[in-house]
Amino acid sequence: MLITHSRETVITVEHDCTDRSQWDTYVAEQPHASNYHRYRWRDVVEKSFGHPCHYLTARNADGRIVGVLPLVFMKSRLFGCFLVSQPFFNYGGLLSDSREAGDALLAEAAALRQRLGAEHVEMRHTEPWMGELPTKQAKVSMLLALAPDRDSLWQGFNAKLRNQVRKAEKSGLTAVVGGQELLADYYTVFVRNMRDLGTPVYAKKFFAEVLAAFTDDANIIAVNLEGKPVAAGLVVRYRDTLEIPWASSIRDYNPLCPNNLLYWTALQHALAIGCTRFDFGRSTPGEGTYKFKEQWGAKPIQLHWQYLLPDGASLPELNTKNPKFEMAIRLWQKLPLPVTTLVGPHIVKNIP
Repeated sequence: MLITHSRETVITVEHDCTDRSQWDTYVAEQPHASNYHRYRWRDVVEKSFGHPCHYLTARNADGRIVGVLPLVFMKSRLFGCFLVSQPFFNYGGLLSDSREAGDALLAEAAALRQRLGAEHVEMRHTEPWMGELPTKQAKVSMLLALAPDRDSLWQGFNAKLRNQVRKAEKSGLTAVVGGQELLADYYTVFVRNMRDLGTPVYAKKFFAEVLAAFTDDANIIAVNLEGKPVAAGLVVRYRDTLEIPWASSIRDYNPLCPNNLLYWTALQHALAIGCTRFDFGRSTPGEGTYKFKEQWGAKPIQLHWQYLLPDGASLPELNTKNPKFEMAIRLWQKLPLPVTTLVGPHIVKNIP
């Protein structure tokens, strides 16, 4: 427990908040809170990956929560060890009512990093912390402000995009929105797509835990051809936004435009449940996924990944652009699907 004082405030930082009701009440009041600040994501991470979580909580002299910082500790021989808020997801980081509360949480996070021997603390912010922290700005989120109804949304797309959706429908592709009953179809597509990309795959249990934790907010959308899944995505609602953090398609069917039908169905679902924004997820400006999302009218929102580092340390480079991973990616793409499905979850659990 860390206690900080100023002339007017006393801030106490708890190492780990276990009162999920108080935590979620605070998060619900924060304008910059994300879906991944909700306490239930702790359940998902701990049950799916076994990583210890440290939900740091700042309280004022009255015991009221005035700041939170959810952290996940990840440790492996291959990738090192670090604290992340939040790994596997696009958002997370520090929420606080004041500079004093935020600084107190950061001080406790820095102390925790030292105690655990972690190489760094990474916080995935949409709004940068007001203090000076080493920052990466290589990624953006792509957000679309939704038109008020289906027809207006459709008319806002260019002719090429509308024709691609029509092509998918004329080719016999159909889409369905559901839940756990579509998990097997979703995972069939996801496993194949990740292997083709050269990326280790999450275990099916991870997605089952997401659906179980967010039964009212999470859905699977599957695109089928003659009863066979060829594209699928998992969507999660938070406040007025529907996000699609995981989407995949089998590239053999790309000429039929299954991805276009997948996203068009997702956008219609967002309207149907009363959302006003659609979050296409994280992208690197200028790359293929960025351009795909941009054609739907999505606009980039700068992400600020900020770090607590030991003195003299450089920013971490744990990404697919790092040359030391290029050979591993090429080898992974050549492996049989049963091998990647079996081995992948043991690798990817340690990649934030």
